[in-house]
Amino acid sequence: MADAIHFGTDGWRAIIGEDFTDENLVRVIDAAATAFKQEALAAGRSAEEPGTIIIGHDCRQDAHAYARLAAEVAASHGFFVKLTADYCPTPTLCWSVNQDESAIGGIMLTSSHNPAEYLGVKLRMSDGGASSKEFTDRVEALLSDEPTEARGSYTEVDLVAPYIEALKSRVDQDAIRAAGLRVVVDPLYGAGRKHLAGLLEDLGVEVVEINNADDPTFDGLHPEPIPPWVDRGIAKVTELGFDACFINDGDADRIGAVDERGNFVNPHRIIALLVSHLAEDKGESGKVVSTITASAMLARQCKRLGLDLVSTPVGFKWIYAEMEKGGVMIGGEESGGIGIPSHVMERDGLLMALLLTETMAQRNMSLGALVEDMFEKIGRLEFARRGLALSEEQMDRFRTEIMPVYEAEEICGKRVVDVDRRDGVKFLLEGDAWVMMRPSGTEPLVRVYAEAATTEEVDELLDEAAKIVGA
Repeated sequence: MADAIHFGTDGWRAIIGEDFTDENLVRVIDAAATAFKQEALAAGRSAEEPGTIIIGHDCRQDAHAYARLAAEVAASHGFFVKLTADYCPTPTLCWSVNQDESAIGGIMLTSSHNPAEYLGVKLRMSDGGASSKEFTDRVEALLSDEPTEARGSYTEVDLVAPYIEALKSRVDQDAIRAAGLRVVVDPLYGAGRKHLAGLLEDLGVEVVEINNADDPTFDGLHPEPIPPWVDRGIAKVTELGFDACFINDGDADRIGAVDERGNFVNPHRIIALLVSHLAEDKGESGKVVSTITASAMLARQCKRLGLDLVSTPVGFKWIYAEMEKGGVMIGGEESGGIGIPSHVMERDGLLMALLLTETMAQRNMSLGALVEDMFEKIGRLEFARRGLALSEEQMDRFRTEIMPVYEAEEICGKRVVDVDRRDGVKFLLEGDAWVMMRPSGTEPLVRVYAEAATTEEVDELLDEAAKIVGA
């Protein structure tokens, strides 16, 4: 039974009714609460009053019932447990933990961008940031073979309202109200539904929200803000002639966007836009942190603005580690998770949508016009990625015989100017093009990434990468 529970890059995830059961959830929460209590004792708190644990959940099937069970188990360890009164985004949970001085940690029941049949558990530390591998390894080691029968009492609270007010305080509300903006909001049936749309409407934005029904099947959509799952948003924004569409994932910590012409604005372009907005419109400064899969456009933007760019391996936990050091203005990853540590040291898809709205309002430009203006200043690059499903034997060969040693002087006629093997293998090519191959940490596949001046060049690089992986 213990083999069924493993914490991956950001939590434990499983199919509801199969490995995600009452019994397994109790075992996970019991172990997590034990680990949190160890943290509390190490911080000098008493065993009788170790502090507060805050619990949130998304919109998955029976998520609130599972969350109540989690709250009862955590409370049995002596914690004062606050349970969200209804579904909430993961950044709401993270912000709430960060704001509560008595909180030793948070537990979020979500499966993020996974399909609707999954549910999972994310653990957050006292600053609202993600739990370390050391902490989740400890939780796994503490898993009991049998679920505890101990239960305690908890308090249900409204986590969302104070969080929404905090978001409003971070932007120029008068500018947004005066701009007359019209946007489509697509929560992909996830935990951002009603919340982002309501926030924008309160600020005077005309909003049409789609994919917002109480439907735990998500109408067959994967709650991930990338093509093809953004197609309904693309259709709606062009149908209405609105200024933009903002899309969140299942727990609303990621963002994607669509401009007024129906062009998908990927996270690479979003973070480059936001770096400009924070530095030039809001007068902020500090390091910019992104992963090894970041666009070269971000490096160009940082160079233009005189900002230091720090590169990390893939995974927001590495960005969080840089945020812990201090001096970071913004950090983000290729998958759409972008965070501002002065808000909370975690990703927040609602805040990023709000900041894009503020950018449009203050500059009096549509989202498409903002992107075109950025291209004029730093140039345009195209990006794509693919997942290559491999057998176990092929995966082993890639890890041992290709990834550590493969060399090339040129790829697709482009000269190799550098190689980065911190996370997979990335070939940096002339003209700011690059191609990368890295094994997934959770699935039997290799992800290949490429960026170049045109989509045709990107496709050529991805095809060549697939040949190298399968060689």
